[in-house]
Amino acid sequence: MSDDIYPPKIRRIYPPSVWWSQDWRKDMLYQIIEFFKNAVAEKILQDPFWATVGLSGQLIFGIRFVLQWIVSEYKKKSHIPTAFWFISIVGSLILLSYSIHVKNPIFILGFSLNSLIYLRNIHLIYKSRAQKETATIIAKGED
Repeated sequence: MSDDIYPPKIRRIYPPSVWWSQDWRKDMLYQIIEFFKNAVAEKILQDPFWATVGLSGQLIFGIRFVLQWIVSEYKKKSHIPTAFWFISIVGSLILLSYSIHVKNPIFILGFSLNSLIYLRNIHLIYKSRAQKETATIIAKGED
């Protein structure tokens, strides 16, 4: 591999063993493994109930994309089913409660806003359905 891809400053300051290591993948994998070991020890083992709540919320929140993908494949076009929004609100509320527990203002704000948007989408879906049903009844001349 050519040394030209690295800036001259990097090549001057650090020896090649630093900026071009054959073991960089092993080092990165080791750091990732250590990160998860520490996370398990610090978060999950110390407070297993809330760790379970957070992981469950994330799992539920992630399932909505699998649902949307399956429905879209079935319909052969991109489609977001109503259940997507209900799963979104459930996952978002669980993650909001977890965020409140860990006192993370960034996630509290994010999941609060998400929850309002999901509730609004559900409201709009049912409002649209009610208008269509009303229009159908009027068109048929029923009371």
